[in-house]
Amino acid sequence: MQNRRIRRIATPITAAAVVGITVFGGMPAQAAPITTNFTAACLATPSAVAGPTVQAQPSSVTIDAPTTVDAGQEYEVTIAPPPITYPNSVSGASVQNVSRIKIDVDVPQNAEFLGADIVPGTSSGLSGVAPNVLRVNENGTVDPNGTIIRLSGNNAVIGNGPNSSKNSEGGIVAPAASGANTTFQLPKVKARLRAGASGNVQIKLRTGGDAGKWANDKNFLTFLPKATLIITAWAPTQCTPRDSETAPLNGGAGPLATTSITEADKATTTTLAGPGTAKNGTPVTLTANVAPAANGGTVQFKDGDATLDDPIAVAGGSAALTTTFTADGDHSITAVYSGAPGFVGSTSAAKIVKVTTDAPPDTVTTTTVEAPADAKVGQDVNLTARVTPAGTGGTVNFIVDGGAPVTGMVGTDGIAVAPYTFTTTGTHRVVAKFSGAQGFAPSTSLAFPVSVTTPAPADVETTTTLAAPGTVEKNVPVTLRATVDPANAKGKVQFKIGTSLIGGPVDVVDGVATLPTTFHNSGTYNVTAEFTGDAGFTSSASAPQTLTVPGATGPGNGGGLGSLESIFGS
Repeated sequence: MQNRRIRRIATPITAAAVVGITVFGGMPAQAAPITTNFTAACLATPSAVAGPTVQAQPSSVTIDAPTTVDAGQEYEVTIAPPPITYPNSVSGASVQNVSRIKIDVDVPQNAEFLGADIVPGTSSGLSGVAPNVLRVNENGTVDPNGTIIRLSGNNAVIGNGPNSSKNSEGGIVAPAASGANTTFQLPKVKARLRAGASGNVQIKLRTGGDAGKWANDKNFLTFLPKATLIITAWAPTQCTPRDSETAPLNGGAGPLATTSITEADKATTTTLAGPGTAKNGTPVTLTANVAPAANGGTVQFKDGDATLDDPIAVAGGSAALTTTFTADGDHSITAVYSGAPGFVGSTSAAKIVKVTTDAPPDTVTTTTVEAPADAKVGQDVNLTARVTPAGTGGTVNFIVDGGAPVTGMVGTDGIAVAPYTFTTTGTHRVVAKFSGAQGFAPSTSLAFPVSVTTPAPADVETTTTLAAPGTVEKNVPVTLRATVDPANAKGKVQFKIGTSLIGGPVDVVDGVATLPTTFHNSGTYNVTAEFTGDAGFTSSASAPQTLTVPGATGPGNGGGLGSLESIFGS
């Protein structure tokens, strides 16, 4: 009989009783509370007479969280455990108290944990150490960079902490009250978070690594019942979300609520490409390029304060206007991008077009497709063409197998780049058509073959994004930054300006590759980042971003008259 009495002292405090957590967000975009039902299995190990006891009980977690928050926005999350009741007597054994209670929750990814406080007046039936919230690391030690948010009595727990014991009272104590049962209330916790730049913020119980293993002091819920029947028995208890001792983790280990981050509108840079001279009465083409490439919004071309025709819709980051000047003289042309959902408007620097009655004959140009030679189905690549002589301005339309064109701006180095994704295997033919520019005749390349194959089935697909460099001062150090998704992708990133390499390949660390560099020559260029994945990951290339280095171009400074050899340093 005594064996049975001691064995049962651990069962009154179950996961179903302790783990009801309600999270509140102070955001206007609030969803209805979400309840996740799951089974929590616990192992209680009495200190005397009885052996270990497994108890699996229905449990649930209710999350009241915002559906969306803005990037960088601060908000509050309130964790509110429900009232907990345990019997004061179990088969003749008197339960004295339950102590060393702790609940661990992961610090959410994609959010900055700013701190947490106990909400005054929200607890009852407690003694011992006043409950508090600490940020701890995997070892249970207080750490400002720890990955765990812990509700406890100053970190007095049964294990996984510097103040641990399995046979003495400590931390939060819920002493038995008079009557048949004891009810106590753990306090609410108000945590402050700042949303990251993008992605989702998920609320999860601590179940990663050892915390997800059976009967481990790192389990998200642990506590220490104490009972007496002739002798004193302690029953340290560890709980995980699983259906039984041998079952895998269940839905309680997954995201209990997901909050989407609304990305901040991206700053844009608008650059204007067009002729430096024009003949009075002869049509010319002006092209505005918006970086990062936006789909949506319009560009209004202006001659001084006067508008040129109607606004032009932006597609693939570009808008072009063919217009005719009827007055000789210098015309100050700008391109004003309206902005679009997710993109901030911007205005280009003024470009002077000198209009005269007489103009020299157009210079003959040649256009050549240079890349890529091969690609994988579904892989982001860049189509690249060279216009000779360099410094013509204008745009290039890339046409794959006679399909719809994709447009790239011709940089000061004569290189045009446009993003593309092949969807079928085989040999595809790419033709590049240069639009021509004031003083330069149009030209069309020969068909360029691209061999497209299927990636390995097990390879994880990646995407690469290059932060828009925008306008960069000459001879002033800057840092290029590329982001590879997913963040655990292994490989290297090669930064390029046109077709020229900027430094060497850079290792990707936590999804990011950076490269300090300095640009020495004025002009407007296409900058890209190409990710080469290690085994198990596909390669990918960023869409081109426009880099503008202010200043006059001339011999040795771009403009097609000098060498690109010293355009950048690393």
